[in-house]
Amino acid sequence: MNSPARRAAAVADPAEGLPGEFALIARHFRRLAGPGALDLSDDAALLDPPPGRQLVLAADAMVAGVHFLPEDPPETIGRKLLRVNLSDLAAMGAAPLGYLMTTALPRSLPADWLGRFVDGLAADQAEFGLSVLGGDTVSTPGPISLSLTILGTVAPGAALRRDGARPGDALWVSGSIGDGALGLRVLRGSLPADADGHLAGRYRLPRPRLALGGALAGLATAAMDVSDGLVQDLGHLCRGGGCAAEIHAAEVPLSPPAQALVAADPALLPLVLTGGDDYELLFAAPAGAEAAVLAAGAAAGVPVRRIGGFVAGTPQVRVLGPDGAPLALASGGWSHF
Repeated sequence: MNSPARRAAAVADPAEGLPGEFALIARHFRRLAGPGALDLSDDAALLDPPPGRQLVLAADAMVAGVHFLPEDPPETIGRKLLRVNLSDLAAMGAAPLGYLMTTALPRSLPADWLGRFVDGLAADQAEFGLSVLGGDTVSTPGPISLSLTILGTVAPGAALRRDGARPGDALWVSGSIGDGALGLRVLRGSLPADADGHLAGRYRLPRPRLALGGALAGLATAAMDVSDGLVQDLGHLCRGGGCAAEIHAAEVPLSPPAQALVAADPALLPLVLTGGDDYELLFAAPAGAEAAVLAAGAAAGVPVRRIGGFVAGTPQVRVLGPDGAPLALASGGWSHF
């Protein structure tokens, strides 16, 4: 009979005898690999898209101190990296297929950091039904820098686009707005934390609205996700459609913790409207489609709310405050440069 020690010795270290980078891949990333990844042992992956589907590709990068806090738990950093890309698929009504990832990591990271980072990715791979196809791993003297390219599929001609909004269309948004920006301030200590940690959690872990995106196919005339701020991202839909839009600030859905903060300090309302990191879906739909849009939200298990509409005019966004008067905003949203 084999002793436990003898059985343990018989289990080979997957990284044994490999050079540094390849040992790291074998020890940590190989468990994330799906069939097309060829066990992460080749230069590229092989992938057969499902028959009768179009490929959808998107990419996002995250840098420590810019897109996440260096002290954030590694598990949530990995999950956020994947989820912000899944949100791009949701905005096009696409289903996830797989992803490529590049990591640039300082050698000074704690010994367990990468394992915890991969744990987070593994949890979300199981939740959202996809796997890693390949990528690259390098060291850097600078901050942690991460990049992910996601692949999805959609029925031919069914992808939601940014360029379909027209005057008369209603403006809708999913979920709640402002939690991400408020959550970042909570984590930085400039706002008080809510009792259940909802706001900080929303900053660290976006909720990609994949089911809603799929349900809006053939119904929404234009869509995108809210990553850089509600007002700024709406401007993209306006430019795509060649029209203007109005937001009724009183109709913008807020979570209970966000409502409490804005009620205590109305000066936070501009931050809610422009702060970014919400990853909700912002979309246009014909004015007469309200019942169908509400049904799509209910089917996806995601609340949706009409917050304004598109009007004729030069592409621009006008925000009407709770009193109905135009609301002046110092900035439209987050800029990457």
